This record gives sequence, structure tokens and C-alpha cells, in this order.
Amino acid sequence: MKKLSSLFLAAIVALVITACGAKAELDGNLVADIEKDAAVVNLFGPMEKSNPDAENLSRTAFDLTIALAEEKSGASVEYRTYTAENYQEKTYDDVVLDRARNNMDDLYLLNPDSIQILGEEERLFDLSGLENAKNLRDVVKIANTVNGKLVAVPQEIVVHGLFVNKDMFDQYGLPLPNTPEELLECCRVFKENGIETPIGANRWWLENFVFAQAYADLYNAGNTEAEIEALNNGESKYSDYMRPGFEYLQEMIDKGYIDAKTAYTYEAIEGEGPDFLAQKTPIVMAYWGAANSETAYGKPDFNLQVIGFPSSRGQMPVVSLTGYAILANAEHLEDTKNILNTILSDEALQLYANTNKVISPSKNVEVDCIPALKPLNDRIQDNVYVLGSNANMKVEQWGNTCLIVRNLLNGATVDECMAEFDKLQEESLKK
Repeated sequence: MKKLSSLFLAAIVALVITACGAKAELDGNLVADIEKDAAVVNLFGPMEKSNPDAENLSRTAFDLTIALAEEKSGASVEYRTYTAENYQEKTYDDVVLDRARNNMDDLYLLNPDSIQILGEEERLFDLSGLENAKNLRDVVKIANTVNGKLVAVPQEIVVHGLFVNKDMFDQYGLPLPNTPEELLECCRVFKENGIETPIGANRWWLENFVFAQAYADLYNAGNTEAEIEALNNGESKYSDYMRPGFEYLQEMIDKGYIDAKTAYTYEAIEGEGPDFLAQKTPIVMAYWGAANSETAYGKPDFNLQVIGFPSSRGQMPVVSLTGYAILANAEHLEDTKNILNTILSDEALQLYANTNKVISPSKNVEVDCIPALKPLNDRIQDNVYVLGSNANMKVEQWGNTCLIVRNLLNGATVDECMAEFDKLQEESLKK
């Protein structure tokens, strides 16, 4: 599966279903008749309805909200599941696009690139008319709007940041960096004090450095719509935005602050995580949920702080969003709308956020975060962020930038990388 499938669609599913015990035999025929007559909404996603003993909190949260939606709407949700062994060489995104184009399901959990593609093809229902859509944060509406239509909505806002060992910064008298220049200085001090690789990196998330520098002003200077329109019609070039971030990555590679060859082979967290937890490297990058998970960085033996990526506007969170989308000509359209509207209710989103300790897409739902996440959370609450995925941009951002960063890690020049962005933009203008 592509990175997006594994990282953005992993947080989902687990419902504890109880039987009626002594009444089971008495009510058996009645239950069967109710199930036979109930409307069924077909949901395609990368998960199955999980078993009662599941310990994965995010999966529990997902299924609990589905159960609530079933109860409120009177419809039932049937899970249709992607499994790699069934689809062999096809990625989750490949399968989603094929199923949606053939009208096989009602409700889909989509990655950013699939949201953009299906939105452009006008295959997704406009969700802006759902009653509970009015409670969504602006960041959700900006990221998942295609041609003026809100085509997908998430259950959580996925935020990426720099995970830092504050104890190691304190040891060398270093403040946490706000700007690219300050981070370079921190890396210089670490390197001079015998820390071989100050920044532990993998082949998936280095694009966050690029996004933070490329789009700090675009998303925070009050001219977002006009700048995106200029990019979409070719008046501005993506490569002009991206170049400073790529030059910055190249400088960090050249100075030995990032090991490009190693990063190119590392999977997220699995590769660089052990050295970070062993306090051999002071900096890694990950998403919000990794700070809550004991299988990732949720239980370190040091003072963990999660901050935004350095930019001209200070520490900058990078946001990427998946989303639930309804097929425009879904067979069970009204029932699917009712299901999703309940999933978007503050009641359901509060349940989900409380269980997963995540940032909710609803502006009415707040959850106390752990102290390590407070610096990142403060920026999000102040509406300071950049988007790593934006379905309103004609050139898909997250996946394309990730692949081009990998080219840089593998020896491509910055100019060659910028030529790739120019090529993508030219192709988008022809559509």
C-alpha cells in the first residue's frame, strides 16, 4: 500500500457487539426481519469491523461512531474491505478509484489524491448541505473542496510536526528552533558535539520541511484563494514555491545533518525511531498520533516536545486530511447522507476525539492533549498551519512531493526536482 494508505487510513475500527442473551431465541425471528428490512449502506475502506477484544483505540473510536450513526439513522453499515492479498499488486488508491468509477459502494474512506481525482471527475456528492457540515473547521473546507464543492470530510485532522528530545537541546543550551536558520544552527552544535545524524529521517515525511517553507505565506498571509487560483491557471509556478524547501533539504544533506542514503531505505518510525528513543538522535518527524501511541513515541525516557516545522512564520504544523466521501449517484444516497451526517455530529466527533486524543474537524469539539503536543496544538488552535494536501490544487501535493523528495535523496539535483514540478503543472493545465 502507498504511504497515504498506511499512515492516514490506519486510524479506524472496533465495535463491541453484545448479544441479548436470554432473549436471543425468543426474538430471533423478529431480529432477522428487522435486519432484512433495514437499509444497508456500503462502506469501502481499509478495515474490517473489529472483534470485541480489539485493543486498538482508534479502531474502537471508528466503530463506536458507526454504531451511533446506525442507531440514529436506522440504517446499517456494511464494511467492504481492502486487503492487499485480495488485490495483489493494486494499491488501496487504485482499488478505490476503480470501485468508485463503477458505482460499487455508497461511502468511501479516501486518501487526498483520490479525493482530488474523484472530485475533479464529479463523482462525489457535495457534502456542504449536510446539517453538521456547518460545524467544520475552515481547514477541512479548504483542503477538501473541489470546484466549489465540499467532497470529503475526516474524523480527525492529521497534523505532522518535529518530535524533539528537549533534554538534549537543554544539554547544549539550545532553544527549540523557529526558523530554518535556527534549526541549522542547532544541527551544527549537535554535530560538533559528536551526534552523527542530528535529524532522523525516513523516505516518507521529509516533504514536511518543504511544505512548511513553501506555503507558510500562502496559507497565513490572507491571500490563499488568489494564490491557489494563480497556481491552478499557470500564472504562478509550483516550482517557485517549492525551490527554497528543496534547497534547504539539500543543504542539510550536504552538511550531514540528514543521512540521505539511510533515509531513502527507512520506513516511517520503524527506521529512525529506535535511535530517537535511544537518544542517539535528537530530532525526528511524525504525525500527532505517534505521540499518543506507546508503540511509537508515546512513552520515551526523556522530555518529548512536538513542534511545527521551521518556517519564515515560526514553527509551522503541516496538515494532511483523508476524508469520507459519498458517491454522487450512490444507490442508497439518502441513508448514506444520514449516516455521514451523524458521524459529523459533535456528539460522534467528541466520542471519536476523546477516544483517540486527536484534533477534531469540528470547531465545537476540543480534547485535552498531552503536554508534549501542546506547542503543536497551540499553533493549530491559532489557525496557523500549512496544508500538505489540498484537493483544490490541480497538482496533487502530498504524494507527488513525497516522490520528488525521494528523487533528491537518491541523488537528483534541485533543478531536476523543480523540472518535475513544472512537468506536473503543465500536465494539469492540459486537463
